[in-house]
Amino acid sequence: MAKKPEPPKSNARTIATYAVIVLLFTGAYYAGWYRKNHRYDSFAKCLASRQVRMYGAFWCPHCADQKALFGESFHYVPYTECAVSRSELTAECKAKSINLFPTWQFGSNPPKPGELTMSELSTQAGCSLP
Repeated sequence: MAKKPEPPKSNARTIATYAVIVLLFTGAYYAGWYRKNHRYDSFAKCLASRQVRMYGAFWCPHCADQKALFGESFHYVPYTECAVSRSELTAECKAKSINLFPTWQFGSNPPKPGELTMSELSTQAGCSLP
């Protein structure tokens, strides 16, 4: 008895399988990236609701570090850029005597200069961390 030849495997099915696998990995990567970079959204929104503001300068490495703690969530934090240039400050920052960066202001309390941890920000503002 002659053996029946096996039908050729479908290239379309193989391609579809690989496409699904790639989509699953891409989705998992994006979900992880989004969660990592938007972890502090609610915390940053809470800071904004409590009238917490960060004053900084574009040339300040500590300001960059402070912003990096928040990831993409930093855009919810009220921020005032104080530097017009490396040697000149804006009128608003001069009027408030802000010349150290970063400086945080919690409502009507006096400005507090220095880089703060998330825990310190949480305690000062009364906002819970995620």
